[in-house]
Amino acid sequence: MKYKITLIKSLAGRFKKHIATANSLGLRRIGDETVQPDNEQTRGKIRQISYLIRVEETK
Repeated sequence: MKYKITLIKSLAGRFKKHIATANSLGLRRIGDETVQPDNEQTRGKIRQISYLIRVEETK
């Protein structure tokens, strides 16, 4: 299983750690999407910036 992650809120004015987490997922601008594998590292990143993103499960 994989996660399709979309950035839905701006990174402006956020904690530097949260901006770095979004960038590590490949999310830089509103509307950017990425597909990531389902593993502990990805789940941790999703938990940290859950208020900025939309997550959908894909195959």
